[in-house]
Amino acid sequence: MSLKIMILGANGFIGSALTSAILRARDWEVFGIDLSDNKLGDLPKNDRFHFVEGDITINREWVEYHVKKCDVVVPLVAIANPAQYVTHPLRVFELDFEANLTVVRHCVKYGKRLIFPSTSEIYGMSPDAVLDEETSPLVYGPIEKQRWIYAASKQLLDRVIYAYGVRDNLDYTLFRPFNFIGPNLDNVEEPKEGSSRVFTQFLSNVLYRRPIKLVDGGRQKRSFTYIDDAIECLLTILENAQSRASRRIFNIGNPANCVSIRDLAERTIRIAQEFPLLRESARATEIVDISAGEYYGKYYQDIQVRVPAIQAAQRDLGWRPTTDLDTAIRRTIEFYVKQENFSARAAALAGN
Repeated sequence: MSLKIMILGANGFIGSALTSAILRARDWEVFGIDLSDNKLGDLPKNDRFHFVEGDITINREWVEYHVKKCDVVVPLVAIANPAQYVTHPLRVFELDFEANLTVVRHCVKYGKRLIFPSTSEIYGMSPDAVLDEETSPLVYGPIEKQRWIYAASKQLLDRVIYAYGVRDNLDYTLFRPFNFIGPNLDNVEEPKEGSSRVFTQFLSNVLYRRPIKLVDGGRQKRSFTYIDDAIECLLTILENAQSRASRRIFNIGNPANCVSIRDLAERTIRIAQEFPLLRESARATEIVDISAGEYYGKYYQDIQVRVPAIQAAQRDLGWRPTTDLDTAIRRTIEFYVKQENFSARAAALAGN
């Protein structure tokens, strides 16, 4: 069946990868909106991709019209980095909760399928060694730890969506990403210290020969998931939203890729040396420790281990991740090395 898919945040890391996969492997139409199109390449030239440069908080009529027009809505617009949770918590709440709640209500009003991104952050400081979608408790720190406003906003949206499913028969699937990495992750050449995703920051530090700063020694463990594996799961959810995926929650992660942040830094430096353009820079990159308070500020708090249970996706979607962490890192670095701006910057820095 040919579907009309609406992707809010089509130019983001997940949005651009999902759009590309749909246009490449399916016969569906995609209607996308985002603030820019720099990650989309030639995709806007595709006859089945209809892209508008805009803001979902401003282009409200466009959003509602296309919710009504499409079969499935995938809202991927959010602020998702810890530095923003700490420094701009209200901005996080206004976009991640309030703006997305409007989209959810449009889906209820027009009876549309909703594929909504929850987050691995939702588990907070859960004591469970492996985080289960249905049974793990969701534990957050005190109110003054503003870092948890993102997780709390996402949790409340999960609960609202679930309640709409019970009361109004909203057909939804919630998915919880666990540290996706891969091509088009972020702008490596101009990262924002403390704001970019951790792998982006590490690779940028290698490029510029700056020390990699490990918060509290980098003891925290995360489960890194290659974007292609994640997108394959999302495509399966889209195809099965009215059957196996309806009114369900799925973790999308790779438990086999659970490593400490220090381990990730060391792997990044080691694998970057495989690329001649980065070899000397990687060899010159140091790893230093820094306190969470110094790096993020007093409102920060963290969880030490985050490992997803993925049995539900394995059993009900027939999905499992296949890409090991070294391969994911290598493919991501390879993508950036092939970018003209990145390679020119690396060559110039190497010359200096």
